[in-house]
Amino acid sequence: MTTNFDPPAGIVREVVALALREDFGLLGDLTSIAVIPEDAYGTGRFVSRADAVLAGTAAASEVFRQVDSDLVVAWTSPDGADVLPGVAFGLVSGSLRSILSAERTALNLLQHCSGVATLTRRYVRSAHGKAQIRDTRKTLPGLRALEKAAVRAGGGFNHRECLSDAVLIKDNHLVHYDLTSAVRRAKAHWPGRIVEVECDTLDQMREAIEVGADLILLDNMTPEMVSEAREIAGPDVQLEVSGGVSIDTVGDYASAGATFISVGAITHSAPAVDIGLDLD
Repeated sequence: MTTNFDPPAGIVREVVALALREDFGLLGDLTSIAVIPEDAYGTGRFVSRADAVLAGTAAASEVFRQVDSDLVVAWTSPDGADVLPGVAFGLVSGSLRSILSAERTALNLLQHCSGVATLTRRYVRSAHGKAQIRDTRKTLPGLRALEKAAVRAGGGFNHRECLSDAVLIKDNHLVHYDLTSAVRRAKAHWPGRIVEVECDTLDQMREAIEVGADLILLDNMTPEMVSEAREIAGPDVQLEVSGGVSIDTVGDYASAGATFISVGAITHSAPAVDIGLDLD
């Protein structure tokens, strides 16, 4: 069943195909070919070794499908579900040789995506519903769609999928034009697209609001500065906070009046969840 937590199927196929080429090499799984009879049958149970939020099941399923389309994979918990240590949340059955050959690649993707979802959930809960937790473009090359799906599974929201989605004017974009000119040029060039401006100071924020920026990104500001920015901007201006946000401070930023809080760490620094495939 397709859910909002599934990345695009075409991208999943591409990621899995590349990962399997990397793992199989020229001759395939030498160990399983040598020591597992071709007609041996097996069943494996997916089990987490820690409390976690599940994500990446579509990618794991695709691994088994590409290795052996006769393998049967069934998930008893969906992406976004809390999984408990020692409790199976999925099964794979069929050729034991095929299961063992696919195991590592499937677990790699499942562990990484679940790690992203689990860390995202921690940030979401720490924000206490006062601000949306968003991801960034700080993703592992080639895995962005999978990681952003995992963010959604953890209760977070996606920012820009890619550079084509919206305009985000940062300090390095102001080499040739001042902030006001840059916003006006962006709006003229891409009518209908969101134009967001990164602001390092409250004066920059005032200028961005005055020129009609759709969204203000407050970069590396303290919660106290964000609170002041909210007073200046008023309740109708959307304020995004980014930079220096941690589990310990995200609640303070949410309480200070942030509409969105972008956290690069939920994708680029999420620890993998320890998930095993236990054979019966």
